[in-house]
Amino acid sequence: MSRKEPTEANPSRESSASADRPIRLRPATEADVPQLVPLLIRLKRLNEEFDPLLKVRADAEARARELLKADVHDPKAVVLAAEGAGPDKEKIVGLVRAHVRERPFYSPEMEGVILDIYLLPLYRRHGVGEYLLKETTEHLKSKGAGIVTAEFPVQNEIAVRFYTKRGFRPITALHARTV
Repeated sequence: MSRKEPTEANPSRESSASADRPIRLRPATEADVPQLVPLLIRLKRLNEEFDPLLKVRADAEARARELLKADVHDPKAVVLAAEGAGPDKEKIVGLVRAHVRERPFYSPEMEGVILDIYLLPLYRRHGVGEYLLKETTEHLKSKGAGIVTAEFPVQNEIAVRFYTKRGFRPITALHARTV
């Protein structure tokens, strides 16, 4: 498995696809945004299936484009593009979006928040999600995070199982109702 370690000459931690990992993970750029938007929208539409309070807006694609463009330039954000292997070698098949934010009342003071992880179905169940989580955690840690959290719909049992299996547990709850 070929993997470039972080150095001053190579801070991107870019990794190559290998037999045990059918993706190549790298920091996303603004040029990737057109390929990332449909993946982010697919995830948001999946969230909508879990809870009607997560109804996707009509302008979601435009908003996703704006958000991703801002995030790829934000030093407190992590946006990773997962490129496929074989015939999907140049195609982005997954994304990660995370931020580092301050916890003004708690220690550790900085929190890495995983906001979105999405992989096309063909790339699931090959250890890729676990690899994305590991690499995202390392990126967040390098930006000062002392704790990593993940935000996802509470009714998404797939996400609950995924994160629980990897040592995450609930620490806060967000309750909502329409007004």
